[in-house]
Formats: sequence, structure tokens, C-alpha cells
Amino acid sequence: MPPARIRTFGDADEGGATSWIDNLPIITKHWFGATILMTVLGNVGVIPITSLLWNFQLIKTQFQLWRFLTPFLFVGGFSFPTAITLMLLYQYSSQYEKSSVYNTGAGGGTADYATMLIVGMITTIISAFFLPIEPFYSKNMVYYVLYVWSKRNPNAQANIWGIPIGAAMLPFGVLGLNVIMGNPWIEIAHGMGMGHIYYFLVDVVPQVYQKDIIHTPDFFINFFGVGEYIAPTPGQTTTTSGEQRPLGAVGSGGGGRPAATGGGRYNWGTGGRALGSQ
Repeated sequence: MPPARIRTFGDADEGGATSWIDNLPIITKHWFGATILMTVLGNVGVIPITSLLWNFQLIKTQFQLWRFLTPFLFVGGFSFPTAITLMLLYQYSSQYEKSSVYNTGAGGGTADYATMLIVGMITTIISAFFLPIEPFYSKNMVYYVLYVWSKRNPNAQANIWGIPIGAAMLPFGVLGLNVIMGNPWIEIAHGMGMGHIYYFLVDVVPQVYQKDIIHTPDFFINFFGVGEYIAPTPGQTTTTSGEQRPLGAVGSGGGGRPAATGGGRYNWGTGGRALGSQ
């Protein structure tokens, strides 16, 4: 009888760490990995925590441009709330990115998700000039994503510590639980507020006022393509249906852009609501 095979943590074919990481969608993979890295390096003293926080004066006077990004990557000290935030980042960023996200010009795919995160970062930074929030915004962004996910998937089922709850009420349940437990809740409320602004601009305004305000930039569409991003093989690109085509041949518009359908609009596929549609 041959000896039994010992499973190792890194066995990709057995669902190990390598396979788990590879199966994460691209934005979630890099955001989650960078957040863990910055949080660990900050806590063990390799990088001073003060060099990671938001400080507009140092950006303006000393050109410390990394501060536009690092406040969104440091969660906090080694603690149970930090672990919960990382879990929520992984779970809901991954679920939202893999599902059909709000379509702002790229079929409700990865490029649209990248746009959503950029909008959230900008609105968070702007609001920080007027609101008394902490200079680290990772938790704010996680709850921003959680809120938008809940609005995009209101009928999904979730749970809080094993208690089933509808997705539409999940952010409010998390907020209420933290208030009851005496945990900091300003970051949660702020993230939800930023999420509601995004939801209003991409869902309510186009339907009620017939105006499209947020548009996915062309460079995101050219990089990620339309729909979920799948890394192409050399000399090829992957369409939203999984079909491999030569680079620049997605649709008939070239350069990875979908073909126009008339009236100046584009056919963004079935990944989301067409811009301007009711």
C-alpha cells in the first residue's frame, strides 16, 4: 500500500494558500495583501505608524505623496476589531468584485469596481477636512464597500455572529452592534455615509434624473477590460464571456472598448445596467 500523501498548506491543487490567493479577484487580492502588509509592518515597527497616516500638510510641504494611499491600508493595532475588519474586507470586497458591480461604463466589472474605490477614497479625503474622523481610513473604506454591496445585493442573506440578517440591513446591524458594545463606530458610520453617496450617484440619479454622473475612465477600461478582469495570455485578451481574442479586438470599437450601439452609447454587455437606462 503506498504511503498516505500529507497535505501541505501551500498545495494549490488541494485548496491551499496558493490556490486561495490565486482565486481572489485582482483588486481584492492586492488591496487585502497590501493592507495586511502595511498593518503588520506598522505594528512591528518596521515602518513608523505616523508615516502612514493622512497628513495634508506633509503632502503639500514635503511632497509625501504616499500618504494619499497608506491611510487606506493600515487597519490598526493587533486586536480582535482589526481581525474583523480584515475579514470583512476579504469577504465583501471579494463578493462584490466577483458579482455584477454597479455599471458605470465597464459592464459592472473590475474597471467599475476600481472606479468605485477611487471615488470612495476621494470623498473620504475631502470629508476629512470637515469631519472629526481618525487619519486612518481603512475601516471607513471597508464599510463603504460593505454598504454598496448591501445596496447592490439587497436580497442576499448574511449573518452577524450566526444571527441571520438580510443584506440590506447588514451595515446597520454591524453599526448597532458596535454602538451597543461600546466599540468605535464613527468610522463605520462615515463609511456607510460615503457608500450612500456613491449609491445615490450611480443608482438613484440615473433613474430619477436621467443623468449619469460617474463614468469609469478609459484607462481603467483599457487596462481591466469590460466585465471581470481575467489576466490574458501573451498576445490575447479575454472577453467577458471567457473567449480569447487578440488584443484590441473586444467588440468592434478596438482598444478593449465595446462597440457603440447608436446614440453615442456603448453596449456594455450583460454585466450591469446600461448607463442612463431606467
